[in-house]
Amino acid sequence: MMGENALVLLVEDNRRVQMNNKEMLERHGYAVLSAMNLAEARAAIRDWLPDAVVLDITLPDGNGLDFLRELRKTSGVPVLILTADQTPEKAAESFDADGDEYLRKPYALKELRARVDALIRRAARTPETVVKGLLKLDVVSGLAFCGDEDLLLTQKEFALLLLLIRNGEKTVSAEYLYEKVWKAPMGGDKNTVQVTVSKLRKKLAPHGYDIVVIRGRGYVFEGRVD
Repeated sequence: MMGENALVLLVEDNRRVQMNNKEMLERHGYAVLSAMNLAEARAAIRDWLPDAVVLDITLPDGNGLDFLRELRKTSGVPVLILTADQTPEKAAESFDADGDEYLRKPYALKELRARVDALIRRAARTPETVVKGLLKLDVVSGLAFCGDEDLLLTQKEFALLLLLIRNGEKTVSAEYLYEKVWKAPMGGDKNTVQVTVSKLRKKLAPHGYDIVVIRGRGYVFEGRVD
């Protein structure tokens, strides 16, 4: 059974929804912790190490995305965001806060289970390392090193660098980067990719690497020449 031995924290203030989600996940082998608000969620995180978190955005004592940003300072636990907001902007905001999956209400219980299953599978995969010269990117942990030095990349910086490296010498458009890294259409948000690339270039420059800006076309990773 997919959920065997996996612990899921459900953060949801609607008792009926909380109960239905809990019963469904337990039927499929998951152990479930329930939190009705952020205070209970924080207490659960202090006392347990869940394998995944299902997090509602609108809670009686605060915003779930603020809690997620707080959580990301200490934990990389996979998080599925739940919200009744149907706008693309809310989806983008959820991924900007480093959510891993996003599900709009109302949803089918089997879809919720499939999303949780996917989070657990991804977290359990064997670590993958992408190497480019002295650069080493640990795909699971999201850490990037040059030699033994941690480049201290944010999650978005890491994802963007990984995507560029995997595209080799191919120029990658800003629109494509935004869709893949921020998980939403770029729309009118023209500056986010540019700002992230600029910060990433500053971290790469001391090590002889760069991201070349091809005006009107996009970006390409440039490896060092030793």
